[in-house]
Amino acid sequence: MKFFAHIPFWLKNKYLLAGCFFIVWMVFFDPKDWGLAVDKSLKLKELQKSEEHLTKTIKETKEELDQLKTNAQTIEKYAREKYLMKKDNEDLFIMSASANIK
Repeated sequence: MKFFAHIPFWLKNKYLLAGCFFIVWMVFFDPKDWGLAVDKSLKLKELQKSEEHLTKTIKETKEELDQLKTNAQTIEKYAREKYLMKKDNEDLFIMSASANIK
């Protein structure tokens, strides 16, 4: 019994020990532990960024579509840039930026 005499009284408190065990269990071993909560928070922030980007892209695309529906010059410009179309009396020269110049 001399061994138990050297242990501080607060380590003998069963409520303190149970509370510490509960905290350790909830932080590290529970299926919904702290690490999972942090991971979900980071994923939520990433998805919110993605949502903002996609919302901005949708807005720009709707504006471009509205311009294509209402303006003939925009249709011509879009066809020339995206589909490399040309008029009958024009020559088309395509310059590639990825060509190696030596």
